[in-house]
Amino acid sequence: MLFVALLFSFVSAEQPKLSHISEKSQLSEPLSPDVRFSDYKKQRLIDSIQAYFNQAVSKKQIVGASVAIVKCDSIIYLGGYGNRNIALKDTVNEETIFRVGSVSKGFAGILTGIHVEQDLISWEDKVVDYIPDFQLSSKEQTNNITISHILSHTTGLPYHSFTNLVEAGLPITAIASRFKKVRLIQKPGHIYSYQNAVFALSGKILEQVTGKPLREIIQERIFSPLKMETASASYEAITNAENVAYPHKRLRNGWRSIRINKKYYNNAVAAGGINASATDMGKWMKFLLGNNPEVMMPSTMRTVFSPIIKEEGRRKYYQKWFGHSKSFYGLGWRIHSFNNIETGKATTIVHHGGSVNNYRSEIAIYPEEDLGICVLFNSQNKMAKDCIPKIYEIIQEIMNTQEERYAKESLVLL
Repeated sequence: MLFVALLFSFVSAEQPKLSHISEKSQLSEPLSPDVRFSDYKKQRLIDSIQAYFNQAVSKKQIVGASVAIVKCDSIIYLGGYGNRNIALKDTVNEETIFRVGSVSKGFAGILTGIHVEQDLISWEDKVVDYIPDFQLSSKEQTNNITISHILSHTTGLPYHSFTNLVEAGLPITAIASRFKKVRLIQKPGHIYSYQNAVFALSGKILEQVTGKPLREIIQERIFSPLKMETASASYEAITNAENVAYPHKRLRNGWRSIRINKKYYNNAVAAGGINASATDMGKWMKFLLGNNPEVMMPSTMRTVFSPIIKEEGRRKYYQKWFGHSKSFYGLGWRIHSFNNIETGKATTIVHHGGSVNNYRSEIAIYPEEDLGICVLFNSQNKMAKDCIPKIYEIIQEIMNTQEERYAKESLVLL
């Protein structure tokens, strides 16, 4: 545990705390009635979410979307809106498969944690020990880059180094040897600089450790035990599935469907190669809220969700959400701290967005509130930037509803 303490030592003492995730399964005891959504509140939630997304579809702000909301140990909402392919007018439902883009990075952080938990690897293991072709412009820095550095975007490489080569389909091992041509901007662990190519090396390391392809490891360690039955991690899987949302490009007066990119992210699955439905993501969020300790211990999950490096600046869309205080990056996850105006307390959100091949995705976990929200889109759109706080606002309003008052108002109307 000494390493973990050292790893996080340079982060501000004001960093979010994630003590909520307990050491035992949330399923071990039934939820109290006041925590659960009543039938009345569930119906209000359905009506509100439907109104929000149906309006976006009717105004052509989006093509299609699928939504999952989890509270404690229950998936309290699943829904699909709009079209899978606008030309065919086929509808999205909760089983429709989308590409999730960089939301895949959260899977990579968890998957690495599972292997750390089993003493197969360590967060402080050197990348070059597993991938000899990995070279930076500094030999000293090459030898000091750890698994935690690549998962937290703190290698010292410039922003998005060689993402263009990932999207061109170049093998990740071939990209690894090209990093030596890139001028480093900082020493390891000192600056946040978002990556795809070097992040994807985390998957290659797991392949070296297990002797299996990464998509097979994900299936065995995450998809199968969590019963994520339509989730996958390959181009072949999504193109062979029937209930698939196709990506769309915006036209002057609407939208046009396009093909799923053949280059995909088969060479960088850990960075952006996962496909899933809202149903799959609901099961994933239940796990992230601590409901499947047989898959990963809560203590390991707290490590994955712990802040490592602060994200500077105020220009990112999530830094403009109401009440936002500061943002950090952990091991495949963003960790945001928000000021609750009503209570005066800080609220933590574990979050990630995804954008690839004209798909957009957003996932957010509220550990203190036992709440998870995920939205999947098959188009680039402005709505994606604000859908998480909007849905959270809807949920909070319903949770704070005094049912007796609304029942009386309904009787008066009758």
